[in-house]
Amino acid sequence: MKIVVIGGTGRIGRGVVQRLAAAGHEAIAAAPSTGVDVLSGEGLAAVMSQAEVVVDLSNPPSFEDQDVLSFFQTAGHNLLALAKEQRVRHHVVLSVVGTDRLSSSAYFRGKIAQERLVRESGVPYTIIHSTQFFEFIPSIVQSAGDAQRIRLPMAMVQPIASEDVAEAVARIALQPPAYGLVEIAGPDRTPLLNLVQRFLRATGDTRPVAEDSQARYFGARLAEDTLVPVGRAWLGKHAFESWLTTRAAVHASSA
Repeated sequence: MKIVVIGGTGRIGRGVVQRLAAAGHEAIAAAPSTGVDVLSGEGLAAVMSQAEVVVDLSNPPSFEDQDVLSFFQTAGHNLLALAKEQRVRHHVVLSVVGTDRLSSSAYFRGKIAQERLVRESGVPYTIIHSTQFFEFIPSIVQSAGDAQRIRLPMAMVQPIASEDVAEAVARIALQPPAYGLVEIAGPDRTPLLNLVQRFLRATGDTRPVAEDSQARYFGARLAEDTLVPVGRAWLGKHAFESWLTTRAAVHASSA
C-alpha cells in the first residue's frame, strides 16, 4: 500500500516511515528536502499520485501568529484537494490534546482551522490528538521562565515519548478511518510543576519554579485538565524518567 507521510523527515515522521516500511508498505517521506512543498504545491501531486493513505505531520516554518494560521489553511486545502482527487482512503492528521480548548493561542487556532478543514473535506479521516512530547519540555521551560525563575500554570500533563507517538501514528494509519478523534498520551499523569521540576533537576538548572494562576501556556490560559485526555486514550509505554535517563546519557557522551 502506498502511504505518503507529509513531514516524513521530522522526528515523528522518520519513525512513522520506518515502521510502515518495515510492515511492507511503500512509505514515502514528503518534505521540502525531498522536493515536496505543501504550501506552494511543488511536487505534491506527483508524490500523492495513487496514494491510499496520507499522514499529515506538517508544521509551519514560522510560528508568527498569522503565519501559523495561513500555513495550516493553505497546506490543508492543498492536501485535501489532492486527497479527494486521488480518492485517498484514509487521511490521518496529528494534532494536540486540548486544541479545541486553546483558541487563545495562535498555534492552536491554526490547528483548529486545520481540523475543521479535515472534518468538512469529505475525505475519510482520523485526527490524532497527542499530549506533549517529552522532547517539548525544554520549550515549555523556555517559554515560562526568565533568568531568575519559572512560572507555570496550575495544570496536569501526561507527556508521551516521540517513539510512542510514531508507533501510534503508524498503527492508526493502517486502521480504518475513525471519522473523529483518537487520543494518545504517555503512561503517567502529573502536575506540570512536578514534571518541570524533575526536568530541571536532571539538567542541573537551579531556578525556582512556582505555580501561578495568571501564568500562560504559550499565550493561552489553562484549566487543570486542558492538556490531558478527557476520556479513553491509547497510552505509550515509555516513562518520563527513562527518557530523562537516556537524555542525560546522550548529553554526557557528547560532552
